[in-house]
Amino acid sequence: MTQLLIMFFTIFVAELGDKTQLATMLFASERRDAPLLVFIASASALTLGAALSVAIGSLAARWIGHVPFKLIAGIGFVLIGVWSLALYYRGD
Repeated sequence: MTQLLIMFFTIFVAELGDKTQLATMLFASERRDAPLLVFIASASALTLGAALSVAIGSLAARWIGHVPFKLIAGIGFVLIGVWSLALYYRGD
């Protein structure tokens, strides 16, 4: 149960304010789309994306289990952060 909560909160916080959430808010703000329809479409798309991610991650772990994915992902996030800061301070 603890691992489930950790995964939930990690993904929930990571998703706050991302492009998907902004797109969902834009669709919901249009008067012609019913909010329930927007919720169903958004939840379905996120569920399918998560299912694909789990399937691909599970297959990748079987094929290349010796690669330290957490380390690679961590380095990738740090590099994206450094790049974002460099662009910010450069004025782009």
